[in-house]
Amino acid sequence: MFIQIVHLSIDLENFQLRDINLDCDQGDYVVIIGPTGSGKSVILETLAGFYKPDEGKIILEDKDITNVPPEKRNMSIVYQDYVLFPHMSVYDNIAYGLKKRILDKRLIEKEVKAIASLLKIEHLLHRLPVTLSGGEAQRTAIARALVVKPRLLLMDEPFSALDVKIKEELRHLVKTAIKRYQTTTIHVTHDLDDVWDLATKVVVMREGEILQVGPPEHIFANPVNSFVADFVGTNTLKCKIIDRKNNLTLLETGENIKLYSKDQGMPGKEVIVSIRPEHILVSSEPIFGYALNTFCGMIAKTRVQGQLVWLTLNIEGLSLKAVLTANAYEMLKLDKKTKVFISIKTSDVRITAPKH
Repeated sequence: MFIQIVHLSIDLENFQLRDINLDCDQGDYVVIIGPTGSGKSVILETLAGFYKPDEGKIILEDKDITNVPPEKRNMSIVYQDYVLFPHMSVYDNIAYGLKKRILDKRLIEKEVKAIASLLKIEHLLHRLPVTLSGGEAQRTAIARALVVKPRLLLMDEPFSALDVKIKEELRHLVKTAIKRYQTTTIHVTHDLDDVWDLATKVVVMREGEILQVGPPEHIFANPVNSFVADFVGTNTLKCKIIDRKNNLTLLETGENIKLYSKDQGMPGKEVIVSIRPEHILVSSEPIFGYALNTFCGMIAKTRVQGQLVWLTLNIEGLSLKAVLTANAYEMLKLDKKTKVFISIKTSDVRITAPKH
């Protein structure tokens, strides 16, 4: 195991981290999500050595670094507000950490130009930070963090101040750079697009505790409880299991709508069912081949987010969120109050947990 957080607890008077346990393999890209105030940034800054835990320990490459000073941990941290040295050029900002480790100016120049080229800021090396756009400044900060080849890269909301297009470009560049430098990364964010584009492992937090850890596809498809499901945008339904036959479970929602699932369940039990928005097929024409979970409904509301259109669907009083690309939405000629046909595969109706 590359890094382990073991039974970590911290009391900051007005906030507590409680019994945090997390394992990361080398090369993992871990994304921590959760509401504001859940403790995401405190975990990063504890890993960096800015906080000393009251209990527990941090193991990095089989060494206990719990009490090692920040400057000796060989970690880099990137914040959302860049924290560049205003009086230094982009070149000198990136080279800052290298100059403390390397005396050969030619080698420093080679390393700076390599990372600048990878992040597409080589043409900015002579500029001062005040002249940079937000995206250029963040690429400079990331270059400065990566060029020293840290054992662990920590990023705290690095893209939050950027517009959608710049975020997409920067995610791609960061993914390429981190792969090239083979850097293990822990990234705090509120943006679920960061999860889908970057994460190999997701950590969901609330009020100082870890609720669920796993690959993105598992977290989104199998949220451990209704809070996680709601937070990651999954439809959650309170259902009762009516029957189980032919390897299918028949469920009934509170609105008396029947759903079939491939997941197993015990008849008579009340459960929470989750359905991902992207797994709901929406059409202006009848859909064939999905006979078990096919419904007629109406579009109650639409919301455009970048290249996606989020739909709120109404099926006889049951509300479901679905998502389409902007192109698909336009091609289908859908609009609010439009009658639509809705289908969901039985494998996408997931029984996640008993109802509490």
